[in-house]
Amino acid sequence: MTQAISELGELVTIVLMAIALGMDAFSLGVGIGMKGVRRIDALRIGTMVALFHVLMPLVGIFAGQYVGALLGDLARYASGGLLLLLGLHMILSSWKGGGFHSINHRSLWGSLLFSLSVSIDSFSVGVSLGMFHSNLILTVLSFGFFGGLMSLMGLGLGRQMGKQFGDYGEAAGGAILFAFGLLFIF
Repeated sequence: MTQAISELGELVTIVLMAIALGMDAFSLGVGIGMKGVRRIDALRIGTMVALFHVLMPLVGIFAGQYVGALLGDLARYASGGLLLLLGLHMILSSWKGGGFHSINHRSLWGSLLFSLSVSIDSFSVGVSLGMFHSNLILTVLSFGFFGGLMSLMGLGLGRQMGKQFGDYGEAAGGAILFAFGLLFIF
């Protein structure tokens, strides 16, 4: 009985951590979705986010606590700075019109940047999990599932909101990304 309660507690902990890590993907997905995203692009981005939410904790676990402590603050600033730049770029793009192109989330490079920016915190969690003897496969698969699912939900919600905002959708999405970049840094 005690064993079952312990395993249930571990499962609940893993799911809650996976949902918490997926919240970044959801929130930032709303920002990207407001810019306008096709279903096929949303599926590709969601898949890439899921993959990064599996790979980053694995890399973190194997990198060890020393590297995590060394890169912890740097990773937060790099991720925040990237989101600031992406958000500012989207805002400027919406003001400048067709002559100024924002980073294209439909491209492989744009999808990779987005996926990396929402998955970088999984690296730090992975370092912590390296000391916590949890079910590694269940943990990383849960992170991937919830990260991908929540990014798809955010992209879908942002897409609907973008249709309502019309031409201001890209600027609003950029403002959301910019705000989250500030939150990551400060």
